[in-house]
Amino acid sequence: MKNHLHRDIRKFELFLIVLGFLMLFQACSTSKKHMMPPLATVEGVQRHFSQGRIIDLKTGKAINFPNLIEQLGTVDVVFVGEVHNNPEHHLIQVQLLQALMARYTPPPAVAMEFFDTTRQPVLDRFMNGDLDETAFLEEVDWKNSWRFPYHLYRPILWISRDKGTALLGINAPNQLVKKVARSGLESLTAEERNQIARDIDLNNKPHREYLNSIFKQHQTNKNLKHGIQNFDHFYQAQCVWDETMAETIADYIKAHGGRMVVFTGNGHIVNKFGIPDRVLRRMDVKTATIVLYPLTEQTTINKRMADYVWLTSDSKTGRTMRRPTKMPHKKTETKGKTEK
Repeated sequence: MKNHLHRDIRKFELFLIVLGFLMLFQACSTSKKHMMPPLATVEGVQRHFSQGRIIDLKTGKAINFPNLIEQLGTVDVVFVGEVHNNPEHHLIQVQLLQALMARYTPPPAVAMEFFDTTRQPVLDRFMNGDLDETAFLEEVDWKNSWRFPYHLYRPILWISRDKGTALLGINAPNQLVKKVARSGLESLTAEERNQIARDIDLNNKPHREYLNSIFKQHQTNKNLKHGIQNFDHFYQAQCVWDETMAETIADYIKAHGGRMVVFTGNGHIVNKFGIPDRVLRRMDVKTATIVLYPLTEQTTINKRMADYVWLTSDSKTGRTMRRPTKMPHKKTETKGKTEK
């Protein structure tokens, strides 16, 4: 009798163990069902795209990397965006630059937001082999002038030096941009005014509306502490950035010809009304924009955002960005075909 009872108890214990495993498995399965991966749609397109996809926004279809490089073969100026502290974006930029260096003959010049125009003599010396890396970083004052981790940008610099025709610093001096943001263009001295773009267009209504939405999102005590209270001054500062970069690009191409690959934050190329359209106002060239887009939630992408969108993760490293690069989007329900 005792043996039967002992066997029954053991069977019941085994049943409880199996039941526990089944309940745990069911809970995990239920949890996974609710953890949908982030997907993007394109306005007017009944298709979904996951991280890692490259979308041609003109057609609303995903393309592979060789097709992207093929389509860029006839482009004069390629703009590649980034979120500055996203390491995946920098890996993609290196991949793009290597492919375009191999594609274009002669190889393209490389322009970077990350150096201002006053650093051009140092960049020229680096390109000519007159500066080693340590001296170069000291002379461009990397730690204070840009401050994002240097290793993220190092491959682009060395590819440019080894294979490119020129390396350009295209940004406006940061202290002048800050001064305009606080006090407006009229506060610049004649000497300071000569260090930024000659022609600055402040009348682009869609651009103003886009930046006004960002300005409102960033109305924090920190901004008020730094004196950024006036939207007109904020907008003037953004245009100083974009116009100076556009003018530097156009002046170089007019003088030297050839093709160019431009690396900037996404905010300077999204919807093309930052740098790209301001280049086209100065000269007739064929351009293409590639926005590297961190996909974190169900999103509908505006077809005017860029020529191409490359969907990525939202990985981050280094210091937190201070410049706004968030792009407006719409949340959407998940329906239709998924591109994986």
